[in-house]
Parts: sequence; C-alpha cells; structure tokens
Amino acid sequence: MAFESIESRILGRIRKCGRGNLLFASDFVRYGEQKSVNKALERMMKDGIILRISHGIYYYPKIDKVLGLGILYPTLEEIAEGIAKRDKARIVPTGLYALNRLGFSTQIPMNVVYLTDGFNRKTTLYNGSCIQFKRTAPKNLAFHSQLAMLLTFAYKSLGKDNITTEILAHTKELLKKENKQVIEQDYPLMPAWVSSIIKSLYVEE
Repeated sequence: MAFESIESRILGRIRKCGRGNLLFASDFVRYGEQKSVNKALERMMKDGIILRISHGIYYYPKIDKVLGLGILYPTLEEIAEGIAKRDKARIVPTGLYALNRLGFSTQIPMNVVYLTDGFNRKTTLYNGSCIQFKRTAPKNLAFHSQLAMLLTFAYKSLGKDNITTEILAHTKELLKKENKQVIEQDYPLMPAWVSSIIKSLYVEE
C-alpha cells in the first residue's frame, strides 16, 4: 500500500537523522501528499516512535539509559532554533530568557519571545509553554557577535537604570571570552547607552 510505503520511507529518514532531532511535517513532503505524510507521522506518534512537540513539529526522542532519566526533551532554545532553521530566519531571545542565557538570571520562563527577521508566529508546545516570534528589521539582527546581540537585547529589556554592578561585573567576564574587534564592529547596532557601557568595561581592564 502507498500509505505503508510512505510511512516506511519516513521512518527510514527519521532513524537516519538519529535521536534527538526535531522533525517537521514539511520535511517529508517529497514522500507523498501532505495528508498522507501527516497520517504516517500520527501513526508513528501513537506507536511511541516519535513525540509531538507542537502542531506539525515532532521529535525523535533521545533516551537516557545511564542515569535512568528516560526521555530527554528538547529545550525551548533547541525548538526555537529548529523553527528558525526551517524558516531560514535569524532569531535572538529577549526579556527574561535573554537574561537567563547570559547568566544574569536563574529563572527559566515558561513563555519566551524571540525577535526574528522571519514571520510573526506563536507556537504552543506540548507542556503548555509558548514560543513567540516577533518580526523586527533585519538590521537589528545583523550583529557579527552573538554575545553582543544578546547583551544588547538583554540590556534593553532591563532598561538603563536597572543595570546593577553585579550585571556589569558578569558582563565584563563574558566580554573576556569574545574578540574585542568583533564586538566593536557591532557598536553601531547598539543603542548609544549600551555601547557606552560596554566600551567603559573594556576601558576598566
């Protein structure tokens, strides 16, 4: 049967990619009509081969057998980056999640917001968490340094008056791991007050 053939081919592709990979229904359109692909994925999900992360997004689970942790679910970051890769878009986290990524906060939010040069979209996940993508001008994501971009949006989410001495000290440590010349290229993309703070941290060395 054609349906069985489609399912077999999809399963082969999934296993070849290996465990721990996100899967999108759109990845398998070459194997048949979208309706047939969706049915094949649904059947594999019911058989426990793959998990549904969100509408049209599945996961071939990585399983920890050493510590007995069982299924290791993808992080919000891995899911967001997977969606961005599919959409060929750039993204950067904002707000509390950006602060967490940089080590400024230990809180891990249930809902995260990314700026993107791709589409506006909101993805609700299997556990109730939500990833929201908000479109911004491409120039806002044209940073040479991922660290500089993260710092910029983390600082903006905090506000100039809420940058503590602890945050400055931690920022200084982060900057030591990044090429200064690369950071300097991104000064024009930062608000003046953000670039001023970063410049001052280098002066203190």
